[in-house]
Amino acid sequence: MQHPHADQPLGGRPFSRFFLLAGLAAALAGPLAACRVEDPAPDLIQPTTTKPSYAPNENDQMWAVVEQFIAFNDPQLLTLTARQARMTHSITDAVNAVLAKNGKTPSTPNVTVSQQVFKTTTAGSAPDGVPVRIYTPASSNTTNLAADGTRPAIVYYHGGGWVIGSLMVYEPSAKALADRTGAIVFSVDYRLASETMNKFPAAHEDAYAAYKYVRDNAAALKVNPAKIAVAGESAGGNMAAAVCILARERSYAMPVHELLVYPVADNNLNTTSYLTYANAVPLSKPNIQYFTGLYFNTTADGDDRLISLFDAPNSPNNLRGLPNTTIIAAEIDPLQTEGQTLRDRLTAASVSVDYTLYAGTTHEFFGTYDVVPAANDAQNHAADRLKAAFQ
Repeated sequence: MQHPHADQPLGGRPFSRFFLLAGLAAALAGPLAACRVEDPAPDLIQPTTTKPSYAPNENDQMWAVVEQFIAFNDPQLLTLTARQARMTHSITDAVNAVLAKNGKTPSTPNVTVSQQVFKTTTAGSAPDGVPVRIYTPASSNTTNLAADGTRPAIVYYHGGGWVIGSLMVYEPSAKALADRTGAIVFSVDYRLASETMNKFPAAHEDAYAAYKYVRDNAAALKVNPAKIAVAGESAGGNMAAAVCILARERSYAMPVHELLVYPVADNNLNTTSYLTYANAVPLSKPNIQYFTGLYFNTTADGDDRLISLFDAPNSPNNLRGLPNTTIIAAEIDPLQTEGQTLRDRLTAASVSVDYTLYAGTTHEFFGTYDVVPAANDAQNHAADRLKAAFQ
């Protein structure tokens, strides 16, 4: 369903419309006559260029961010090495630039930030341990704070196609989740793929190892082990789901919830949304081909049950027994169709799913809440779903 933002009739009665129009006429006759009814809200940042032909309905604030992202004029990813690709601008950079141009500053969620390297013993994970950044709600935030000082946990996986992205780029999402849920967020710095290193399933094994470490060391981390969720965006959303699959396969305790934000869920690059938004910004079909070309050992990896979540050839029951799920979807996104199919297949597998498609938004919108109102709505909805799971 699309997120509700349509205007509602005032009062739902004919005389309400009469008085509304009368008041409007009086206003137009006075000193404020220059302010037309359809003028945008003055506190919302507006774009300065024409929206793309493939998305004429793109949200104004979303386009303000994307047009700035385009204005950075970075080289196409296909022309870059993995190392060079990691040096290009991000949507977070675009948000910060737009805010600065409009005399605004980024919000500051009330959390403390620390770092740790999880010395995991899980086979296949990084031999030197998995670095994490830990976001702890302020002590004044009593939401989900137990009498013994423990809190729920969210093990969070950033996006970037397993090749780019970082803890810093996706920090707005991690901070907001911690602040709005009262849970400790562990943002996982999993290994990124390059031309010769960290191929599939390296990132997935790091993701699982970090989740297992949090649960196995819950007391030391001041976490309630019965209240641990996983969350992720894009490739990170794929890994959040994959962690649940691996936990089931390895007979390990399942997360209480999975938050999947526009997740990679399939290896089919010819779906309706791939065709419609093949050249979308910030995520396009060529970008996804670039990412998978670096992360996959061979094209066959794309059919693995950890990538193709709902139609892996040898895993017909891949979604069975997964935890309650929240899917946050963007409209202007090549991944839109597979997110919808994942919703349907999870439902068919008797998994409870809450799915919301945010109209006019693009891939990567979840962390843009300082500019894009729909992102703030999505953050609040995700937090509400997670808080309910922690009860």
